[in-house]
Amino acid sequence: MMMDAQAMAAFDRHQDAPRPLLEPARGSWPPLPLAQMDAQLLAGLLGVMTDIDDTLTRDGAIEPEALAALHALAQAGIPVVAITGRPLGWSLPFAQAWPVRAIVAENGAVAVLCEGGQPHTEFAQDAATRTANARRLQQVARRIVQEVPGAMLAQDSAGRVTDIAIDHSEFTHLPAEGVAAVVALMRSEGMNATVSSIHINGWFGDHTKYSAAQWMLRRLFGRELQPEIDRWAYVGDSTNDQLMFQHFPCSVGVANLLRFAAELRVWPGFITQAERGQGFAEFVQAVLAARPLQAGRVGGP
Repeated sequence: MMMDAQAMAAFDRHQDAPRPLLEPARGSWPPLPLAQMDAQLLAGLLGVMTDIDDTLTRDGAIEPEALAALHALAQAGIPVVAITGRPLGWSLPFAQAWPVRAIVAENGAVAVLCEGGQPHTEFAQDAATRTANARRLQQVARRIVQEVPGAMLAQDSAGRVTDIAIDHSEFTHLPAEGVAAVVALMRSEGMNATVSSIHINGWFGDHTKYSAAQWMLRRLFGRELQPEIDRWAYVGDSTNDQLMFQHFPCSVGVANLLRFAAELRVWPGFITQAERGQGFAEFVQAVLAARPLQAGRVGGP
């Protein structure tokens, strides 16, 4: 689906504003249309990192165009790492079913890797830390449900091992003041708190989506991210992707990101015309179109 009429109008008002054609407008409004991304930047990409909910999916299921795009990247030898706020339990079957090198769940806390055909998990925190944090997480969860009117735990909470999630838009609606109250309560307890397109996630620890990206480059390829960060793309859709937009020169928002325009402080460099999984597929089509026909496999060790 293309972006809705209101989002399209906002995009049209800004896309013709003066700006350099070949330099990412990273962190600023308005982001450049994807069609203006430098073909050399696209052709030189070593790999793609992506959010999942409302970037690859619609209503919790991956869109056919996004799944086809993941297969096309795999066939072209371009590795994909998905980084999500979704729980470990939710991520396990998709790590097997999708052609991705890894899914990092719970905002950087736990990675699901498929090596030798079988998924296995690795954690950013040691077992003792996770056990201690689990007790604190449940205490905070009880406070939120008791003290914030309308707050409910996300329905995928049973699969979570390192964080808690409050549903604001997946199966229930929590108004903006409720979202703000949950975030404030989490932070008052010393937690990190981020807001995705569907959930408010809170956790103890210094892991983030960006630390997950660094971790996966070391774990999968034995390399550091920073020296080659301009050769990796990140695709996202929500306020909790701002840290990634800030760091990645090749950062892309799918069109439904415009729905969070009032909350965003850091924008991606580029934005697609289509929403969700179709927007991701639009980006992948641009990547593959820019690559030389003779290009071999990239992104491996």
